[in-house]
Amino acid sequence: MAMDKSSAIDYINQMFPTEASLSGVEPLIQKIQSEIRRVDAGILVAVRQQSNSGTKAKEDLALATLAVQELMYKIREIKTKAEQSETMVQEICRDIKKLDFAKKHITTTITALHRLTMLVSAVEQLQVMASKRQYKEAAAQLEAVNQLCSHFEAYRDVPKITDLKEKFKNIKQILKSHVFSDFSSLGTGKETEETNLLQQLSDACLVVDALEPSVREELVKNFCQRELTSYQQIFEGAELAKLDKTERRYAWIKRRLRTNEEIWKIFPPSWHVEYLLCIQFCKLTRKQLVDILDNLREKPDVGTLLLALQRTIEFEEELAEKFSGGPRNRETGSDVEENDKGNTHSQTVLDIRKKYEKKLAANSGTEEKDVHKDLSVPGAGFNFQGIISSCFEPHLTVYVELEEKTLMESLEKLVQEETWEIEEGSQTNILSSSMQVFLIIRRSLKRCSALTKNQTLFNLFKVFQRILKAYAAKLLAKLPKGGTGIVAAATGTDGQIRTSDKDERVICYIVNTAEYCHNTSGELAENVSKMIDSQFSDKVDMTEVQDEFSAVITKALMTLVHGLETKFDAEMAAMTRVPWGTLESVGDQSEYVNGINSILASSIPVLGRLLSPIYFQFFLDKLAASLAPRFYLNIYKCKYIPETGAQQMLLDTQAVKTILLDIPAIGKQQTSGASNYSKFVSREMSKAEALLKVILSPVDSVGNTYRALLPEGTPQDFQRILELKGLRKQDQQSILDDFNKHGSGIMQPSAPLSAVPATPAIAPPTAASTSASVSSIVSREDVLTRAAALGRGAATTGFKRFLALTEAAKDRKDGPFRKLFNA
Repeated sequence: MAMDKSSAIDYINQMFPTEASLSGVEPLIQKIQSEIRRVDAGILVAVRQQSNSGTKAKEDLALATLAVQELMYKIREIKTKAEQSETMVQEICRDIKKLDFAKKHITTTITALHRLTMLVSAVEQLQVMASKRQYKEAAAQLEAVNQLCSHFEAYRDVPKITDLKEKFKNIKQILKSHVFSDFSSLGTGKETEETNLLQQLSDACLVVDALEPSVREELVKNFCQRELTSYQQIFEGAELAKLDKTERRYAWIKRRLRTNEEIWKIFPPSWHVEYLLCIQFCKLTRKQLVDILDNLREKPDVGTLLLALQRTIEFEEELAEKFSGGPRNRETGSDVEENDKGNTHSQTVLDIRKKYEKKLAANSGTEEKDVHKDLSVPGAGFNFQGIISSCFEPHLTVYVELEEKTLMESLEKLVQEETWEIEEGSQTNILSSSMQVFLIIRRSLKRCSALTKNQTLFNLFKVFQRILKAYAAKLLAKLPKGGTGIVAAATGTDGQIRTSDKDERVICYIVNTAEYCHNTSGELAENVSKMIDSQFSDKVDMTEVQDEFSAVITKALMTLVHGLETKFDAEMAAMTRVPWGTLESVGDQSEYVNGINSILASSIPVLGRLLSPIYFQFFLDKLAASLAPRFYLNIYKCKYIPETGAQQMLLDTQAVKTILLDIPAIGKQQTSGASNYSKFVSREMSKAEALLKVILSPVDSVGNTYRALLPEGTPQDFQRILELKGLRKQDQQSILDDFNKHGSGIMQPSAPLSAVPATPAIAPPTAASTSASVSSIVSREDVLTRAAALGRGAATTGFKRFLALTEAAKDRKDGPFRKLFNA
């Protein structure tokens, strides 16, 4: 490793740091020289070895080249010998291959000649069998000939083979014609005369199976057409081509199947002749019934139409059960037998409907299709359900019309027979007519769903909507109405609703009934949507009907409120007739307050017992929203209210407030909105209390008190307060002028008046208005203090509690009653 000058110096200084250490220089030099000599010797040895290895490598390369040349020579020699061996083997095997091909061709020729001999013989034998109608033997021979012919597909251009195939084709045609000719006698009565005819035809079926599949299809088709020819001729005649003869069509095919059961055993089960015959029968019957229904000059009789449809559905169910392999419903079968025995012409529509109700359980299961049908059956998967009955669908309008007429008549009868009372012990408080309405609707739904689940059922659902809307209108019409006409307007009773105790109970029953109808109509829609066809399920909706019943509930509850309002009319009028100006002292609550309490104590317990919590709370909210503001406005209707009268009226206001707050407890209803109701009543009644405090305030501070306690009041209301205080016009004018002058300085609160009125906001002070604002605040506190002390001079027993509370409110800065005097 190269070492720079500074590093060498540092190394020497490190080795000999002192003068004493220089004594070791000589030994170190000797050691270094010895190491140099050792390294030189090593280099010399390495050079010599490298020289020797180069010479050895050249010798090895020459030897390897020579070995490769020898290997190439040997490979060429082996290849030459292999080519010679191959040529020798080919010469040896050439004659063997010729012999092998000759043997293969001779074997093929012998086999073909042997098969040809067999084919010629089989064709000749088949020809003899065909001429003698030996069907059983011919069937087996056909199979053999078909197999032999398959071996000569490659020789189809050979003239002899062509002739044989043509001869075989002619023989099959002869067999087909013989079979068809023999089958043409089936059903003509010859099978009874010729005992061996059925056996011969059974053997002929074997021949048909051996022929092409098209032969079997053609034979079965011709047989079905021949069987239905007589049916077509019979039921296209003028006598039986009628709707009321529909049942005889199905009786004909069932009788035909039953009587020919032994004869038809000749057909192999795999042919499914009965199955295919019934399909053709259904298609033909549908076509004829469509023609009959379309050519009716008048609307069909509903009883006849429904009976025909019912018999058709029953027949389709029988076919579905017969050919699906499922067990037959015993109840359905027994009903069919009973109807076959009975006189169908004397059945009425009502009888048919009753029968539908009993058959509901049987019909409800026929919608399920057997998914395990044998798919090898010709026409497998064919759905007999509706194949004929669906043609009645466009003509069932008369049925829907009859159902609507019947339901409307039943509704009218139920409403007429309704007592509008609830039996003792009833837990629902629902009118019996509502349950009966849904009962007849469910019966109608069962009848229709047993017949169809398509357009007709949807049309009937629309009828249900109209029926329920009509019932909602009946409930609405039963609610008490207000006075109308010239006499009512002249007496001031126009629009008033007078309700008795019975009327109030009826209204509660109507509310509960409308709620029941609202919920049940929704359930009805869900049931119909499940049973109706999927294309109509999305259209099934009872929203409009439910809205009708919701409107009935709202109207009924408002009628209750208006009825109580009308009862309060006399008490409100009595309040204005009280001689407030002549009262000498404050006593117990006034008679009109007792009247209000009596009205509520009479009605509220009944309403709380009959109404659900949600509707009772709605009623309370509306009642409070009506009575509390009305009481406040009724104070303005009084003529003259001096200090004693105002104190008495303030006591009455507290009593009315207490009565209203106790209503939920009287009704024994604990609702979630009770707290909100209490806050609302307290807020609204506090307005009346504030108004009376303004009336009680001294004349010199009435304006400031009005602005503080009624910040939302108008100048017109303030003028009316001055009139209630009994001030003369000239005195009123000066106070009004002063009020209007200072009115602009009062800030209106952004929140409505509540039981704890908020302090009015004061505008940010400026340099010019600071002193005025301070004086306004001081003046307002004086007003509130004086208002709290109103009535201290009263000494009557009934007002002692009020006096004590006002004294406590003056001395305390908090407390519930103090809030009434805070602004």
